Amino acid sequence: MSIRHGLLALLERGPRYGSQLRTEFESRTGSTWPLNVGQVYTTLSRLERDGMVAQGGEDAAGHALYAITDSGRAELRTWFEKPVDRTSPARDELAIKLAMAVGAPSVDIRDVIQSQRRHTVKAMQDYTRLKAQALVAVESGGARERDDVAWLLVLEQLIFQTEAEARWLDHCESRLIRLSAAAPAPAPAANPAPHADAPTAASASRSEATAATAADAPSATARPGAEAAPPVAGAR
Repeated sequence: MSIRHGLLALLERGPRYGSQLRTEFESRTGSTWPLNVGQVYTTLSRLERDGMVAQGGEDAAGHALYAITDSGRAELRTWFEKPVDRTSPARDELAIKLAMAVGAPSVDIRDVIQSQRRHTVKAMQDYTRLKAQALVAVESGGARERDDVAWLLVLEQLIFQTEAEARWLDHCESRLIRLSAAAPAPAPAANPAPHADAPTAASASRSEATAATAADAPSATARPGAEAAPPVAGAR
């Protein structure tokens, strides 16, 4: 936001003092970007240093008045004619926040998106209600019609901005869902192959069955049907 050019635009309508410039600036923008008197007088001092404004006496109440110079008018004309530079965009906190949330530990980026979407939609609804009030003021006419039209344009810019932000948040969420679905599933861990000398479960079962069969079978040297001989009496 260019405070200096905004003040020059107001001074082109006639000499003003500091707090008067602040009031008119906020009236034009609906206090969307509030100023304090210190900012106004600091900017006026710099404009005076650069030869774009000059003090032009005082009003009846003793306020020091500032007037735009020819150099200031030329600067203002150049500002109106030159497009706003978009090649070096200002830092956007939301874009930076989402960029840092990607892959951040203990952060669910979807929660960040949903929380911001709720806030953005609420802001858009608030701006829409204010727009309805501004439209009534413009249509009714009056001494402040110029300020009401200016405020209406600012509100509509804010509405378009929040609408675009909400669509971008929807796009971010859809993008993350698609990327998550397209990500390859992790491969299952391979079971280690058994050692060549280690018995498997099947071979162990076969060994146990063979041993049991051998225990139940008669001795190969015993005659079928033979009984064990009794001990010889008196044998030593």
